[in-house]
Parts: sequence; C-alpha cells; structure tokens
Amino acid sequence: MRRLSPLLALLLLSLSACTFVKMAPGAREVRVLSAAPAGCVSRGELVVSITHKVGPYERNDLRVRDELELLARNEAPSLQANSISPMGAPEDGSQRWAMWRCP
Repeated sequence: MRRLSPLLALLLLSLSACTFVKMAPGAREVRVLSAAPAGCVSRGELVVSITHKVGPYERNDLRVRDELELLARNEAPSLQANSISPMGAPEDGSQRWAMWRCP
C-alpha cells in the first residue's frame, strides 16, 4: 500500500496537468472579447462546464479557465458567432458566455 500512495500522487499530479479539451474546427477564428462589443449582433448565451476537481483535489485554476474558454470557442461557430465574451467568472467548473456575430 505504501508503494501505491506515491504512484497515486504522481498520477493525480499528471492528471491535473492534462488538457482535456481540444480545439474544434473553426474555433481558432473565434475572438475572445472582454466586454460586449459595439456593432455586433447577439447570437445568444452559452454555459460551458468542465471537471474542476479530481476527488478531493482541485485542478489548476488557470487550466480550468483556459478549457472553459476553449469549450465556448468550440461552440461559437455552431451558433454563427465569431466572437465571445465572458459574462462572469468561472464558478465550480462552469462559466456563462455571450456569443456575438461581429463585422
């Protein structure tokens, strides 16, 4: 059992460093804006979620934020949106995003 504990700790550390979300086709062209843009048409809102805890261990906050942004970017083309903006900070692995179609 003592050999298992360091192995389990190493596995959890490597798991927290993994990126689970891959960029979808079209997501690279989606711009991330800090606020609602002038002259753009709203394409709706979207809530994205990701695993933010592995057992009792919290995943790296920056990685979770990056993956939430990437999930929103991946969904934007299906809504004919080319820009997104966060509607608030991530909370418990979820975040709400506004979708925009800008000229």
